[in-house]
Order: sequence, then structure tokens, then C-alpha cells
Amino acid sequence: MSIGILNEGPLHAALKATYAANGGEEEVAVDQFVADAVRNGTMFEVQTGSFSGLSRKMRTLADVGPVVLVHPIARNTTIVKQGEGQAKPRKSPKHGALVHIVNQLVYLPQMLNHPNFSVEVVLTDEVELRTYDPKKNRRRGGWRVMERQLVDIVDGVRLNQMAQLYDFLQSDLAEPFGTKELALALQQPVALARKMAYCLRHAGVTEIAGKQGNALLYRNVEPV
Repeated sequence: MSIGILNEGPLHAALKATYAANGGEEEVAVDQFVADAVRNGTMFEVQTGSFSGLSRKMRTLADVGPVVLVHPIARNTTIVKQGEGQAKPRKSPKHGALVHIVNQLVYLPQMLNHPNFSVEVVLTDEVELRTYDPKKNRRRGGWRVMERQLVDIVDGVRLNQMAQLYDFLQSDLAEPFGTKELALALQQPVALARKMAYCLRHAGVTEIAGKQGNALLYRNVEPV
């Protein structure tokens, strides 16, 4: 058994099994790396955490063949606490959305330009198991997340190019636009709109069109 499997959490394992189903294989050596799953010639890499540090592996796999980077975002989370101060399971007030994949795409802003690379974001319902840790910062309540468990996959989208981020817009976006206008069109916080603007620009989808005060304005390089 590999070190990766030994350290694997139940959410990662469940998603890996999902993508390896129907004739696929798990833990397949590719070049100097190991792909989580391979099915019908496509490699699947499940990443439940940050995309930081994945660039080299993704580039290597994509140079070999089609690769899909799978990332779960929790729509609903049931929190289960074990240990001191244990309480009944409760629903987290935080709710994820597919557009939140932008938070991770900032680490790989140019990879979607690779013809063999895509990102599949899956919206999930999850159980988050926490255990009491007296050494943990009291401002966080002394609770540590031990594992995430998959309950259901409720939605998903595969991104093959960065311009598909415009599909998340809830209203029209006129050019040139700034991050405030982008946030309004997305119905998301300005902080997320800034990350999306960064992704679009570094992927070559947009370019700087000037400034409005101290804020950058953007326009599309080609019609979208």
C-alpha cells in the first residue's frame, strides 16, 4: 500500500472510486507520478484541498494524455463533534457553490490553455468529523477537522477553458469592466471577483483596458 493511500481521507477515497468505476483503475503510475484513477484513457486526479503546488504534476500528466483535476466543494456540511464538549450533529452555516472553484484556479491560471487539461468541480453534501484538541487555538474552539465524508454529489461542471467562468455570471457584464461590476454580475463578493479577474487575465482571456481611479478595467481579448 502506498503512502498516499495510507494518508487518504474518506472523501478523497470515495471520489477516486467514483471516477475509477466502470472499468477504470486506481493508483496508476504515470511518468514519475501516480494518477488517482485512469478510465478510458483519461487520468483523474482528485484534490480535496488547495491547488497550490500542483502545477508540475498537472503539466507532466497533461503532456502524457488527457487529465481531469477533480475538486469537491461542499454545498451542505453536517458537522459531527467527538470528544470533550461533544454535541449533536449540526448543519454548517457555510454553503459552497460551483463558482468558488475560482479560489483554486488562481494557482493554475494558465493550465486550462493546455489542450489535455480540464478541471471538474463537483458540488457535494458532506459530513465533517471534528475531534476536540486541547492544544488547538482556543479562538477556534479547540476543535480539529479530522476527516470529510462524502454523502452525495449534487452537481458538477467540467471546465476546459478559462472563458467558461463567464457561465457563472448571473447577469450581463458590459465592457470594459472592473472587479466591482464583475462581482455584481456574479452575485459574489468582490474578493472572489478579483480572483476571477486574475484568472481571466493570466489565461489570456482578458486584457487591461485602462483604469477607473485606482481600479483596473478589463476587456475580452476575443468575443466570448
